[in-house]
Amino acid sequence: MADMPAEENWFTYFPENYRWSSAVCFMVSCARWGASEIGEVDRVGRRLAQEPGDDEAWFREWVRMGDHIRKLGMAAESDGSHLTAAAHHLRACVYYQMGERFRTPKDRRGHTVFRKSLDCFERFAGLADKPRIERVEVPYENGASLPAWLVHAENTRRRKPPVVVFFDGLDNTKELVYVRGVESLVARGMSCLVVDGPGSGEAARFRNLYLRYDYEIAGSAALDYLETRGDVNAKQAAIIALSAGGYYAPRAASMDHRYKACVAWGAIWDYHATWEKRLAAWGTSLHAVPDHHILWIMDAKTAEEALEKLEGFRLDGVVQKMRCPFLLVHGAEDKQIPMRDARKLFNAAGSKDKTFKVFTAKEGGAQHCQRDNMTLGTTYIYDWLQRKLV
Repeated sequence: MADMPAEENWFTYFPENYRWSSAVCFMVSCARWGASEIGEVDRVGRRLAQEPGDDEAWFREWVRMGDHIRKLGMAAESDGSHLTAAAHHLRACVYYQMGERFRTPKDRRGHTVFRKSLDCFERFAGLADKPRIERVEVPYENGASLPAWLVHAENTRRRKPPVVVFFDGLDNTKELVYVRGVESLVARGMSCLVVDGPGSGEAARFRNLYLRYDYEIAGSAALDYLETRGDVNAKQAAIIALSAGGYYAPRAASMDHRYKACVAWGAIWDYHATWEKRLAAWGTSLHAVPDHHILWIMDAKTAEEALEKLEGFRLDGVVQKMRCPFLLVHGAEDKQIPMRDARKLFNAAGSKDKTFKVFTAKEGGAQHCQRDNMTLGTTYIYDWLQRKLV
């Protein structure tokens, strides 16, 4: 079912489909970090305009563009044009993942495309001249590990620079997080560990690590891993997560006081209540993924089972324990999470040093996680982190 955006103070490529428009807006907004090329996005968009709301068509057309750009990357590799190849591979990765994103339940076709996206990102990381990107594994539980990219700090002489742990959200991945300006973050003298937490990216697709309420297990595992390295300062570590990560990061920082700063990029207060409303309005609510996505990442067979597993996803009684500096960033016209939830989270946070930044439609960045103006969101957040850590 198509959903008309309540406001149109942002770039809605598909005016009657919030979910598709939000995905396109994200890709265009992150173009400055290599996520997309407007001509390629428009070419796909024009084809999709003939099949509005058809997620199978969405998958087909973005994979088609990903295949085209991947071929350009492979040809550039063969010619020895490594920087050109790197740029092509990064865009192909994004197109593949954005195509696969709405494909649930996940199947063999989707998994094949996702593996191609990972290969593209690995090629990008190996061919790009900067920043230096290292594939790592974060030991987790019961012999499992969380896949991650360690992006090394630039513009610093410190042997062990501060480090930011960056988790994704409900439907994101470490690769899609990377193109949200991680290059700009590390340019500020901080390293960044970008992690596929339980319920997202590779962790969910290939390792059966599903979303759980006690996200501090993943948050603490990331810090434990960083403490083993000699090239980052784990004693000067912050945590950030976006969208549903507005629950993950505050929970982790509240439960593990080793974190020296915390950013909730988008608010979450009571995620059970959020999804109770969404599932009651199956197919009509405004959010960035199909409703059945929550069943998959919770390893639930029914909406009732998913809601039961979401019972623990409440921050009241948890964030009061937070002690580190806290930044909450929210959009005034966020259609997915209401402002009242943001206010509750901010007021409850136990930190003495806390900041609540609301982006308005007049200044830009008013949509969910500033997808309508990513530069405004990232510069505010990354400057704040630099002040707290560097």
